[in-house]
Amino acid sequence: MNLKNPFDLTGRIALVTGASRGIGESIAKLLAAQGALVIVSSRKVEDCQRVVNDITSAGGKAEAYACHIGDMDQIKGIFAHIKQTHGKLNILVNNAATNPYFGHVLDTDLGAFQKTVDVNIRGYFFMSVEGGKLMREGGGGAIVNVASVNGIIPGAFQGIYSITKAAVISMTKTFAKECAGAGIRVNAILPGPTDTKFAAALVKNDAILNQLMPHLPMGRVAQPDEMAGTVLYLASDAASYTTGTCIAVDGGYLIG
Repeated sequence: MNLKNPFDLTGRIALVTGASRGIGESIAKLLAAQGALVIVSSRKVEDCQRVVNDITSAGGKAEAYACHIGDMDQIKGIFAHIKQTHGKLNILVNNAATNPYFGHVLDTDLGAFQKTVDVNIRGYFFMSVEGGKLMREGGGGAIVNVASVNGIIPGAFQGIYSITKAAVISMTKTFAKECAGAGIRVNAILPGPTDTKFAAALVKNDAILNQLMPHLPMGRVAQPDEMAGTVLYLASDAASYTTGTCIAVDGGYLIG
């Protein structure tokens, strides 16, 4: 460990999914600022390239690669690219997610159910499997899952999304237990309400926001940058003895 800067990621290869905006973009930029070469990934490569341009303009290292984690072939493709181009993977941040349905759980249709499960559970699972295999070959690494406080307290009219995020919490613990022997640490963050395009249905809706505020001791929603620091900690040597934990970054929502 670099005692002067345990957050130093120089020489490490990091993959961040859903990194073209919001929380993922903030994570990618912070990991790059600490020295990692960051593979910025989302469904549209042009959106990723904008983030890459910001990173390289600031003196960091990054590349764009399109990957829809709901597509198994694209999952295999991105890890084949990483292995061929970089030969290793040190950090994986599973951030990409979907929430196509907002409404009563009894009215959830099969299409919305399947899409949410395919991305938020199957996608996270096989991204972790393929990333973990590459990390095992290299002697270890760190996986950080972006779950949600909804995995602990289901969000109103966000039934299937909340269920998948509870699965991510369980998945984090399962991978942590089984992969520790390979030198792979697996942890998660649980964001609370955050001002992103993804969460606009919540944070831009005054009626819903007014219901949320009494449960937020800090009295405000988060900004995307406020999630990135905890991810950096979990991905870095500062968390070298931390695995299987899920850290709420929620302004006190879960105690509210």
